[in-house]
Amino acid sequence: MAPIDSDDKRTAGEGEELRAGRRKAARYVVPVAVMGVAAATIGLVPALADSGDPDLPKVTAEQLIEKIAKSDVQQMSGTVRINTDLGLPDLGGLESGLMSGMSGGPGAGGDGEGSAADPSAKLTELVSGSHTLRVAADGPDRQKLSLLENAAEYSLIHNGDDVWGYDSKSNEVYHSTTSGSDGRPGKDVPEKDVPEKDVPATPKDFADQALKAVDDTTSVTVGGTAQVAGRDAYRLVVEPKQEGSTVGAITVAVDAETGTPLKFTLTPASGGAAVVDVGFTKVSFAKPDASTFDFTPPEGAKVTEADESAKAPEHGRPAEGGLAEGLDGLKVVGEGWNAIATFDTGARGGLPTASPDGDLGALGGFLGSFGDQVKGDFGSGTVFKTRLVNALITDDGKVYAGAVTKDALVKAADAAQ
Repeated sequence: MAPIDSDDKRTAGEGEELRAGRRKAARYVVPVAVMGVAAATIGLVPALADSGDPDLPKVTAEQLIEKIAKSDVQQMSGTVRINTDLGLPDLGGLESGLMSGMSGGPGAGGDGEGSAADPSAKLTELVSGSHTLRVAADGPDRQKLSLLENAAEYSLIHNGDDVWGYDSKSNEVYHSTTSGSDGRPGKDVPEKDVPEKDVPATPKDFADQALKAVDDTTSVTVGGTAQVAGRDAYRLVVEPKQEGSTVGAITVAVDAETGTPLKFTLTPASGGAAVVDVGFTKVSFAKPDASTFDFTPPEGAKVTEADESAKAPEHGRPAEGGLAEGLDGLKVVGEGWNAIATFDTGARGGLPTASPDGDLGALGGFLGSFGDQVKGDFGSGTVFKTRLVNALITDDGKVYAGAVTKDALVKAADAAQ
C-alpha cells in the first residue's frame, strides 16, 4: 500500500469549532470507521493470477517500472474482473446501507434528491465482492465503463464535454459536463466531483497507486512471466521490507509489448486467497468504434443534471456533521507500509451505545461484538480486523487505522500518550 500523505500536520485539538464538529460527527464516524477506511484503502492495492509462462527477454525491476511509466496506450477495450475479499463479517447488507448513506440520494439508499445513476454512489459497489466491467477508451476525450449486474447494467460514458451515468435498473440518467480534452471540470461539475477519477476500476488505475509505495521501505523484483488475457506479460512483485504490515505482496502483470498493467494481486501477510484481484479477461488495443461512446437518454428516463444534484445537501457528500467533518484533524504516524492514520472523533466511551433514533446505538453494540477488546497505556478500546485494514477505536474516541497488525495499532496508541 502506498504511504499515506503526511503533509497535514493539524491535530485533533485545533480550535473549539473543530472539536464541536467532531462531537457532532461522532455518531456517524465511529460505526463506519472500519468500513470507510477499508473502502478508501483498497483503492490503493491490486494483483495477479498466473496463466502460462512465456519465454521473454530478461528485464530488471527498474526497467519494468520505467516501461509502465512510459506506457501511453490511448485506445483499448476489454473486460475486467474485480474480486475483493477483505474478510469482513456478513452484516446482512447493513454495510451497504452505511456506505450508501454516506453518499446520499435515493440511488444510494437515501431519501434525498440524488440520482441512482450518480457515479459517486454507484461505483462504491466495487469495494466488495466480485464484479465484471466492460471498459473502452479512445484518447483523453472518450472513455466508457460498464458495470454488469444481474439483469441490469450501469454505464459511465465520457464523450467530449459530456459525462453520462445510466442505471438501467432504475432507468435514471446522471449528466455533467467537463471543459473537454484537458480533463478539467466544467462549470457544472466541481473538481472534487469529476466522476471518472473517483473510483479505480482498471488494472492501470490500481497500478498507478500501488507503485507509489516504491521507496526504501519496499522490495521490488521481477517474478518471472505470465500470460494474461492471451497476452505475454512480465510479473512485477512489490513487497514491504518492514515488519508489522498486513500486506504480503503485490504482483503486477505488465504487458510485454505495451507496458500496460493487465492484472494485479494483493496477497495478505496472513496468507490465503488474494484480498484484491483486478485483471483483464479480454483486452484489445485496437481503436473502438465511435458508436461505443454515443449516448442518448432512453425515453421516459429520469435525467438529473450535476448542478441540480449539487443543490441537494444530502447528495454526494455526508450529511451535516458527517464523516468528512469528523475527519478534521486527521494525521499520520509511522512511515512507509507501517503508516497509521489517526484522528479524534470527539466521542467518549468508544462505540456509541445510544442515539436519538436508537439505530446507531444498536449498531455500535452489534459491531462491538465483532471486535477484539484491547488494553494498553492508552487505556482500553476495540480493534476491528479485516484481512488488510485494521482499526483501533479507543474508549476515549480516538481512531487508529492502517494496513498494519493489531499489535502495531496498540503500540501507536500507547506512543501517543
